[in-house]
Amino acid sequence: MDLESRGLPSGFVASEEFIEAAAAQGRSLGIHPKSVFVAHPIQDRTDAEMAALARGVIDAVIALICDQPNTDK
Repeated sequence: MDLESRGLPSGFVASEEFIEAAAAQGRSLGIHPKSVFVAHPIQDRTDAEMAALARGVIDAVIALICDQPNTDK
């Protein structure tokens, strides 16, 4: 929220388990940050599995900081 208010592109990455929680938090704060959701769970993945997961979303993650700030508030 702070970065967006200063005109800096931002967003967050979370596992799919938190889609509804993120939407609820956004509604309560009046913001709708860009987000990338990855498969859940995370904690038991091997390093190789995490690297593969990251490769699968890297373009979307880069877009979080390379695109224009989200003005959909």
